[in-house]
Amino acid sequence: MDESKTAEQQLTLGDVRAAAQRIEGAVVRTPTMHSITLSKITGAEIWLKFENQQFTAAYKERGALNALLMMDPEQRSRGVIAASAGNHSQGLSYHGTRLGAPVTIIMPKTTPMVKVMQTEQVGGKVQLEGETFDEAYAYARSMEKQLGLTFVHPFDDPNVAAGQGTVALEMLADAPEIETLVVPIGGGGLISGMATVAKALNPDIEVIGVQAELFPSMYGRIKGSALPCGGDTLAEGIAVKEPGEFTSQIIARLVDDIVLVGEPDLETAVSLLLQIEKTVVEGAGAAGLAAMLAHPERFAGKKVGLVLCGGNIDTRLLANVLLRDLARVGRLARLRITLQDRPGALYKVMHEFDAHSVNILEIYHQRIFTDLPAKGLVTDIECEARDRAQLEKLIAALRAKGYAVSQVELN
Repeated sequence: MDESKTAEQQLTLGDVRAAAQRIEGAVVRTPTMHSITLSKITGAEIWLKFENQQFTAAYKERGALNALLMMDPEQRSRGVIAASAGNHSQGLSYHGTRLGAPVTIIMPKTTPMVKVMQTEQVGGKVQLEGETFDEAYAYARSMEKQLGLTFVHPFDDPNVAAGQGTVALEMLADAPEIETLVVPIGGGGLISGMATVAKALNPDIEVIGVQAELFPSMYGRIKGSALPCGGDTLAEGIAVKEPGEFTSQIIARLVDDIVLVGEPDLETAVSLLLQIEKTVVEGAGAAGLAAMLAHPERFAGKKVGLVLCGGNIDTRLLANVLLRDLARVGRLARLRITLQDRPGALYKVMHEFDAHSVNILEIYHQRIFTDLPAKGLVTDIECEARDRAQLEKLIAALRAKGYAVSQVELN
């Protein structure tokens, strides 16, 4: 790659169109669909691009395949290598194996075994090295030189970004009325490709990037502020500490704004997409909708395209997200009630739950570890209500009977 070339010269609409022809038939042409219900909830018109319907459940296949097809056969036959603990590893492994290219994926030793297994199932050879992604990345680059392999970067590569840009070609062909694209940003490969397409086809299209508040690396780079990066985000697919150099140039030139989203909005977005669209997305895949929930005034009345960029989420984590969302909207609750430790005390409380048709799921008594007198106890009752109003009526009735009631809140 000629270092003297600008990012604009290294990635064009022509590059993306060529990538689309190259990968046609080998990746799923996923649907773009209008969401009536999400449009009502957000006050905007929303179109969803279901990239979670790819074979490996993420858009990353597009860029990985385009990069593989840009190599000569001899280069592919020697093999490719990448550092990734996520969707890039699966996309590269699947298409590399299909094309007869040996694929080596270097993952940190801390990578969950489910991701190792998913990558191996589609043909990748996984090697665990280092405690962090940075250590795994450094090891992969050293192996690239020692073994004569070709490194395929997950985002900071024009060929990869060109493949990702095919998402926008399909979206704007299917829904030409879209005025604003809201795209998750990790390292920036997806939004670089999509922004290149959008601005070339229609300079008036607004392109908005989204990052998790815990990992605002590209946000900080573009806005010139040094923000801390780290923490347990639901959107681990965009939890990138060091954004791409190539992608940063394109984003600075073509992307209109970047917004940040918190964990509660990410959780709510994942839950809404499952409940309303009956589709499973990972945290990163829900980031676009989370941005619209977090900044409704920013998108009100606009015709917005969202990319559901991936659906690889651990099932136990998904269950937690759904239950926590039920708690936020008042369907599930844990009520902490102070009682006197005497016969019939709990029975009287149960009568109030019955009177208000609130279902009891679990009861926890705590007599020892409290700041109450010896004859007092704390009872935590997990319960299920029809909605928040029904729950609040129960709480009001208990307090009217003289009980001290508090609700255990989520973040």
